[in-house]
Amino acid sequence: MQAADDWSSGGATLVVAFEGWNDAGEAASTAVRALRDQLGLVPLAEVEPEDYFDYQFNRPISALDEKGERVITWPSVVLSGPLDGGDGVHVLLGTEPSRGWKTFTEEVLDAVSVAGIERIVFLGAMLADVPHTRPIAVFASSENSAVRERFDLERSSYEGPVGIISVLGDAAERAGIPTVSIWASVPHYVHNAPSPKATLALIQKLEDFIDARIDRGSLVEDAAAWERGIDELASDDDDMTAYIEQLEQARDTVDSPEASGEAIAEEFEKYLRKRDDDQPPTP
Repeated sequence: MQAADDWSSGGATLVVAFEGWNDAGEAASTAVRALRDQLGLVPLAEVEPEDYFDYQFNRPISALDEKGERVITWPSVVLSGPLDGGDGVHVLLGTEPSRGWKTFTEEVLDAVSVAGIERIVFLGAMLADVPHTRPIAVFASSENSAVRERFDLERSSYEGPVGIISVLGDAAERAGIPTVSIWASVPHYVHNAPSPKATLALIQKLEDFIDARIDRGSLVEDAAAWERGIDELASDDDDMTAYIEQLEQARDTVDSPEASGEAIAEEFEKYLRKRDDDQPPTP
């Protein structure tokens, strides 16, 4: 595997997102889906869903295809790469598995090895006590000391329940594959709606770590419309307006020139703990 201090020196980079617990506002999965589609990536390997999914928890979806025929789509995890089989950017996208995480991780890392992946970027999004009116808070970290030094990143001090991307990240580092994790904070009071503003923030940060520029498409306009829509909802609710103002004051304090990197990291840890309280992980 490639050394962490040669992060951008050729070889394939894998970008990973999972729908579910790690994907508040569908921000991470939407970002990776946009990357996959814009680069025209094709499926290279697919995890067998029967081994890892509880279909009462992640139910298959019934729909009509272009010919009007009914088809069943099963939850899946797919590794995609360039059509020409070259290095470039690859993506791993799918639903967080319900069981068999250790075996699942081994299977994914086998596919990563076959594809010649040299480094991995994980994307996630969490519900947090943050206001929709401020820039989306994005936190990038790495367990790899050489990667942290290269990109001036911090190491997360979080301890507690984790999702599949943390399990995969730990296994990748142990296998000698350097990793970066990027998390966006999504306002918890709009948890039922997709968050294009968080998707946009993840894409902007992701470009620091991959050799590709991602077309924003309508994301800028969608993010602005998302914010306006929440403003309209809040304008009819005095309690919600007051709560958002409190979040704004807290965020402005963290973003002030006097705030240290340690203070910002502490805020991030509070977001993670809040997520654990609000969203218990799948056993």
